[in-house]
Amino acid sequence: MLKKKNIKNKVKTSSEPVLENDSNNSEEKSKKYFEAIGRRKRAKARVRLFTCKPFEGEEGKILINEKPYTDFFPTIDLQRTIINPLKKMKSLNRFEVTIKVEGGGIKGQAEAIRHSLSRALVKFNADFSKKLKRSGYLTRDPREKERKKPGLKKARRAPQWKKR
Repeated sequence: MLKKKNIKNKVKTSSEPVLENDSNNSEEKSKKYFEAIGRRKRAKARVRLFTCKPFEGEEGKILINEKPYTDFFPTIDLQRTIINPLKKMKSLNRFEVTIKVEGGGIKGQAEAIRHSLSRALVKFNADFSKKLKRSGYLTRDPREKERKKPGLKKARRAPQWKKR
C-alpha cells in the first residue's frame, strides 16, 4: 500500500516540459468556428468556418482533408463549385475553411462541400440565407443510386426475355 501511494505522489509532483506545438494546437482548437454538415449522394462533408480579418487581394485558406482545395480538386469547374457560396456572399477573403470529406465520387464531394459551406455561412449570419437559398445552395439534392432488386440485373433492368 505504501509503495502505491509513493508512486502516485511521484507522478503528481513530476513536471514535464510543455511543447510549443501543443500550445499552438490548443489555440487553434479554441478558435471560434461555425460547423455544418452537407451531403450529396453518398458523399458527406463537414465544414468548419473560422473567421479572420479580411486580407486584400488574397483568397481565404481552404483546406480539404488537410490539402489545399486546388490540389484536392484538379478541375476548375469543381473548384468553382466549392467557392461559389463564398463568392456569392462576397466573403472569400474573410474566412479560413477546413473541410473533412468522405464517400461518393469527386463531383458528389464537391457538391456536398458546397452544401455544408452554405449551411455554415447561414449559421454565421442568418441574413445570408435568402441569397443562398435563391441560388439553390441550401437545398440538399436527395437523388441517390437505387438499390438492386433480386431477380433483376440492375435496379430496374430485367433479364432479357426470349420466347423460344
